[in-house]
Amino acid sequence: MRNILARTIVGLDIGTCWIRTVIAEINANDEIEIIGISKKPSQGVRNGIIVNIDATKNVIKETIEAAEISAGTTVVEVYTSIGGSQVTSLPSTGVVGADPKGGNREVEIKMEAKKRALDCAQAVSIPLNEILLHILPQEYLVDGREYANPIGIKGVRLEVKTLLLKVSTSAYANINECIMRAEYQLRRITLKTLAAAYATLREDERDLGSILIDLGGGSTDVIVLNKDAPVFTTSIPAGGNRVTNDISEVMGVPFSVAEELKIKYGTCWLNEGEENEEVIIPGVGGLPPELTNKAALSEIITARVEEILVSAKKEVVRHSGLTELRGTIVLTGGGALMPGIETLAQEVWKTTAVRIGCCADFGGADDSYRNADFATAVGLVLDNKNDDSSAAVSHKVSKKQKQDSKPSWFKNLLKKIN
Repeated sequence: MRNILARTIVGLDIGTCWIRTVIAEINANDEIEIIGISKKPSQGVRNGIIVNIDATKNVIKETIEAAEISAGTTVVEVYTSIGGSQVTSLPSTGVVGADPKGGNREVEIKMEAKKRALDCAQAVSIPLNEILLHILPQEYLVDGREYANPIGIKGVRLEVKTLLLKVSTSAYANINECIMRAEYQLRRITLKTLAAAYATLREDERDLGSILIDLGGGSTDVIVLNKDAPVFTTSIPAGGNRVTNDISEVMGVPFSVAEELKIKYGTCWLNEGEENEEVIIPGVGGLPPELTNKAALSEIITARVEEILVSAKKEVVRHSGLTELRGTIVLTGGGALMPGIETLAQEVWKTTAVRIGCCADFGGADDSYRNADFATAVGLVLDNKNDDSSAAVSHKVSKKQKQDSKPSWFKNLLKKIN
């Protein structure tokens, strides 16, 4: 029987190939139970960008309705994500005097000073075609010395280093329009890799310096975390669809057939004895089926996936500022389900500290949400479970929703260091 006193949160992941929904209940003890999930083939989305609002709207509605049936509830509002080329990052620093009266004297740092520093960091010129999605604090310095917790420290000058995440205005508007036309309300948009990291990275991994690689259908998104804060994000404009297209071109089959071959026989790392396993290529246009082997298919897949992983590594090495990997490389997204991907990533990154980003067990009859492809949808639930203003099944939201500048992960971090 459903707990009528529980809050309900809905995570909606709008991807290039699939749209996924996770419905969870948060009880009075702040415990999460996932009570409904669903995924449907995506339509109207190309390389992570919505190009047909009506087509995408229809699948969103179908996916949420399917999750509603399994959850036995009715959804009103959702949390969703955004990634790919639609998001850009900008490092920014805010510096303020610690004295709230504007004097140049040594005083105890208060929350008011921290808020002023964050406001200063986001006071940058943003193009008209972009809006601020998140302001993510990385570190605080009081008179040049770094502190995990600046509150209570005496000083004259407070500095905060942040990562600003900006999103395309049109992309944001299109997501909101799709959800509205599907007759739901948009609660908040979060960076896709942030949500996935919240669902799959342990606290020690975020602190030591780890990399999350989300292998999507249209793009491969990367986030680097160090000292429990994001320090770099990027997106490689290639994903699972590029792999499928390679199979289609090399083997001379339609895209749909190539996708079927990839899912049924595909691997990017052959185990001993697999080379000569038969792969049946369905006949097309009245032609009979053809036979090839797993080695031939794997060669096509491995070449493209390796290229994507190498590109991600180059971006991280050049721009992240991470000098050594003391944490873990975590793989999420549909591409993380490909057999052999973990071994190939270990080879590319020259480390054994690679794993598939599986989600924790939050109960429910269907636990397929624990797979790496559901990381973003589950992460949206986890990231927003402390949003007390959300009820998702009965809460009425103003049309003028204000986009929160920080996900709850970092709200909790701020609370922790106060």
